[in-house]
Amino acid sequence: MLTVYVPKEKMPLVIGRVMDRARVFAPVKEGHAHRFRLVNQPHHVDLTYQNSRLSPKELMHPPAEAMFAYSLKKGDPKEGILEEIPKGLGPRVVWGIRPCDAKAFQLMDVNFMTREYVDPWWQKRRQSTVLVGLGCHEPCSTCFCTSVGTGPFDRSAVDVLMTDCGDGYLMESVTEAGEALLAHVPKAEAASENRVAQARAISEKAEKNLPRLFVPDPLQDKAMNELFQEAFWEEVQFACINCGTCTFLCPTCWCFDIQDEVHRDEGVRVRLWDSCMFPLFTLHGSGHNPRNQKLQRVRQRFMHKFKYYVDKYGNGPACVGCGRCVQYCPVNIDIRRVAGMMTASCVCPT
Repeated sequence: MLTVYVPKEKMPLVIGRVMDRARVFAPVKEGHAHRFRLVNQPHHVDLTYQNSRLSPKELMHPPAEAMFAYSLKKGDPKEGILEEIPKGLGPRVVWGIRPCDAKAFQLMDVNFMTREYVDPWWQKRRQSTVLVGLGCHEPCSTCFCTSVGTGPFDRSAVDVLMTDCGDGYLMESVTEAGEALLAHVPKAEAASENRVAQARAISEKAEKNLPRLFVPDPLQDKAMNELFQEAFWEEVQFACINCGTCTFLCPTCWCFDIQDEVHRDEGVRVRLWDSCMFPLFTLHGSGHNPRNQKLQRVRQRFMHKFKYYVDKYGNGPACVGCGRCVQYCPVNIDIRRVAGMMTASCVCPT
């Protein structure tokens, strides 16, 4: 595996060279926030950001995606026949993604690429994308990635991991795809032992600044029915207004709806993000709604993150600790506190 050092003034040159071979998506400042966008000019990339408001999830699972088109014109030989709309799924690089957001893609793979069914667009996007991670040396006060099995410099889901060393970036390949990318980095210096040691010290400091707030492991042994019936859910749901902000910001929420939009004699089938926080989400065609109460919907969100996902797939909670839902919840519901209440209920009294 390769380890190189790139001075900051040379980073635009590096990104520009990568842009010659693939589309590059990177954090770009928009107003007071950052968002991952397709980059047309290397100097638009802002690696000084702390975290993007929206997660890069939209690069793999777009908020609105036209799936198929069809004709409703009478007499048209293709009337009613679905034709896939081209997606443009060529090679691309996501530059500067945080390790937690990259980890979210792994957690979502189990939903979009199961043994029985594979979402072809998710699969192709994953296979054609190289993830260049940027270690989080100054985590937000709302971050808690170490409490859910990842970390500010977790390399398990990226192809390359970058560390901001002040005057430049140490870039380490993690996968063969990452090594191939670094092999074409221009003007890169071989990383010295001092640079590597500096990067390690930065990552260790960041880890220490994020103490574990709760340990979700006991939830695996907690009976689902017991956790479902806990009295604290009444307190948790009290302030919630079911706005869905938490689910739309969350990098691991994957719920969607499929709708047909018709314009005169042409139709388009569209996949749209949806939210379990919305009353209509579980409304049946019969009129029955199994989760017609706010408490039921709030409980569903947290139970899915920390219990249902773990029980079904056998790996860590469906949460990467990015803290976006904590930052932007309009009524200050804190997932860290809720997770603490859930895990505390698993501790047997002495």
